[in-house]
Amino acid sequence: MKFLVTGGAGFIGSHLCEALLEKNHKVLVIDDLSTGRYENVSHMEGLSGFELVIDTVLNKALIETIVKSVDFIFHLASAVGVRLIIEQPVKTIETIVEGTSIVLCQARRYRKPVILTSTSEAYGKGTKVPFAEDDDILLGPTSKRRWAYAAAKMIDEFLAFAHWQETKLPVVCARLFNTVGPRQTGQYGMVIPRFIEQALKNQDISVFGDGQQTRSFCHVRDIVKALIGLANSRKAAGKVVNIGNDQEISINDLARRIKELSGSVSKIVHVPYEEAYAEGFEDMMRRVPDLSLARQLIGFRPRYSLDDIIEDIIRHCKTEHSSHFPGKVPEANPQKHPSRRRVQPFNRF
Repeated sequence: MKFLVTGGAGFIGSHLCEALLEKNHKVLVIDDLSTGRYENVSHMEGLSGFELVIDTVLNKALIETIVKSVDFIFHLASAVGVRLIIEQPVKTIETIVEGTSIVLCQARRYRKPVILTSTSEAYGKGTKVPFAEDDDILLGPTSKRRWAYAAAKMIDEFLAFAHWQETKLPVVCARLFNTVGPRQTGQYGMVIPRFIEQALKNQDISVFGDGQQTRSFCHVRDIVKALIGLANSRKAAGKVVNIGNDQEISINDLARRIKELSGSVSKIVHVPYEEAYAEGFEDMMRRVPDLSLARQLIGFRPRYSLDDIIEDIIRHCKTEHSSHFPGKVPEANPQKHPSRRRVQPFNRF
């Protein structure tokens, strides 16, 4: 099959492209490289079946041409990261809502199935833990830029389900919870790569707030397997599905674990939210997914532990920046970090 991966030069998108190519599919990527990186996909250029188009999903004429040529769409293109949301709210809203509208309209016109990646941010200030797909949602006021991303992604979901309800366009919304792994950058506020970079440089590890807030982290390989699984599941059409890991950890404990596994002598310091982001910034104390629906639909169970994730990113950082992080790179444990080629093929693709 031929797949369109919007935002395919991004962190998650590039791993998804690799997984699809390894199953001998063709992959067409469109990415404007605003938050994605050419380095994420450069090793795939020249491979049979891979094509990269550097442009935006806001280019309606181009999207129409591309959508006609593919069999299936993974729509990952989006503004991403809390810092980008705070600093560029207009771009955040326009890129997310307009881009998704264009992709869905063309998918509807040419009857192409869509996996739309959404976010756990959509649960807003909810206090019922774990978060289930049919929970009520509470967001902060519109005057707080913090909530622009969540609201925009919710509009994406409403649009997707409107197309499903009106024309039965096969669409699935995957709400991703804190996806991490090699190639992720801390530039836009992602906590694990930021902590690891600070630890490897023996800089202060900066915890925002008091560090008592908890999160659950899922390896990008588990996320990619789940996305392909949802694409294979006919029962998933018309549904929103949580994808992530339900094992939570406080940010303080995360900083300590990264410091320990990296052998760092960094100090752990706390930075007030208003200094890290903006005055009046609000954060959620807990964010944990209910994975019952994902288990029911595709038998999803995360394979990689938090230590696996941290060690994988440390190894990647030391390999990529060996001149900056001297020292021996730890050997991969084949039981903990199996080759992607050993994953069993999915039924339909």
